[in-house]
Amino acid sequence: MLRVTFLGTGGSLPSPNRNPPAIMVNRKGEGILFDCGEGTQRQMMLARTGLMNVSTILITHFHADHFLGMPGLIQTMSFQDRKDRLEIIGPAEIGKLVKGMLSYGYFRLDFDIKVTEVNPGDTVKRKEYDITAVGVDHNVPALGYVLQEHERLGRFDREKAVELDVPPGPLFAKLHRGGTVIVDGREVKSEEVVGPPRSGRKLVYSGDTRPCDAILDASREADLLIHDGSFTEELKDWAIESKHSTAFEAATLASKAHAKRLVLTHISSRYSADAMPILEEGRKVFRNVIVADDLMTLEVPYPDKVGNKVDKKNEKSE
Repeated sequence: MLRVTFLGTGGSLPSPNRNPPAIMVNRKGEGILFDCGEGTQRQMMLARTGLMNVSTILITHFHADHFLGMPGLIQTMSFQDRKDRLEIIGPAEIGKLVKGMLSYGYFRLDFDIKVTEVNPGDTVKRKEYDITAVGVDHNVPALGYVLQEHERLGRFDREKAVELDVPPGPLFAKLHRGGTVIVDGREVKSEEVVGPPRSGRKLVYSGDTRPCDAILDASREADLLIHDGSFTEELKDWAIESKHSTAFEAATLASKAHAKRLVLTHISSRYSADAMPILEEGRKVFRNVIVADDLMTLEVPYPDKVGNKVDKKNEKSE
């Protein structure tokens, strides 16, 4: 399972319809939170994503709308008797931010917080996936992130294994893991019954940025690209000045990268009542695009599967 829940999809200013930025990724039950704007924990409660399953918070930059939700979330985790370590990843000086936040917040924690500072190109390795920081083009030092799953085992051909007289059970598992088994004095090798390795899923989150080569390169063949789509082209001058992207620019980048799907977020409060202009502009260049709404959830399938399930609270953006 790789489920993405958009907890906050607004720009710098919250609106009645959009909370500040926060995106929860649930991967096989593990919560990975990208940005943590004010009110994120309440959005998590509304979306029923869970709080205690969050292993990692990734902060893109230090504009307040991207991190002010952390103190309340951490305090609630403490109230709920969390014991598991929480890792907070972010740009240089994220350690100072977290230390100051905990020093002056009178926190009493029974769990450890690990802080990891990353620079563009740095990779945090996990057992089944990696998270890589990408340098972006914003008006303060900022990062995007790539979540890339490791390759999966090839597809196991059960019928072929049975034809080769391999009994179902532990020997199937050994073959699938690349081993060789002996059946009636004869070797059966893994490659006889297991196909080539299969790609894992790739999710890219741009954070706040102008379109840039680093995100373009990082997004190539991405299963899901979540990109800043703050404005329409009529406000391109302001997008350039404030270092954000228009929907048209984000969609153009997704097209060049051959991304499979694009979700536009960080929607300016100018479009609070109606984000249809954002969607229509994006679709001029890239058909498989949607505009994120708060509490929208979608599933990211494996590359060898078809279809993306979306549960949208606001069908206007579909």
